[in-house]
Amino acid sequence: MFINKKVSGLAAAGLLATALSAQVMAHGDVTPQNVDVTGLKVLGDEWVETQPYGPDYENRDLAIQIGSSAYTQNCARCHGLEAISGGIAPDLRFLEPGLEGDEWYVYRVRNGAVRDGRVYMPKMAEHLSQEALWAIRAYLESVAVDE
Repeated sequence: MFINKKVSGLAAAGLLATALSAQVMAHGDVTPQNVDVTGLKVLGDEWVETQPYGPDYENRDLAIQIGSSAYTQNCARCHGLEAISGGIAPDLRFLEPGLEGDEWYVYRVRNGAVRDGRVYMPKMAEHLSQEALWAIRAYLESVAVDE
C-alpha cells in the first residue's frame, strides 16, 4: 500500500513537472485560431492607426464579443484568462487607453516580441486579420482596469 501511494505521488509529481515544463516551453509557440469577423466593418489591408471599433462604433458589442472569443483562443494562453496575467506576459487590462495604447498595440501585434533570439510573442498580424486584432483590442478595452 505504501509503495503504491509513493509511486502514485511520484507519477503525479512527474506529470506536474512535465505539464509545467510544457507550459513554459510553449510560451510564444501558439497555433493561431481563425476568427470569424462577420458583422464587423471591413478594414482592408492598410493598417488603421486608431481603434475603429471604439465606443462610438455601432456594432461595438459585437466587436467585444468577437474580440473576447478571439482573445480566449489566441491570447489567453500567455496573457491569462480574462486578460488577467499570471506573470508570463503583460497584464493587458492595464494597456493604455486611446492613441498611446493603440500605437503600442499595433506595434506589438504586427512585430511580435523577440528577446535574445527567443519568440515571446508571435507576429499575430501574420495570422489574424486586422478586424480580428482590433476586435481583441475592443475586448481588452472592455475589461480595462484603472490604476
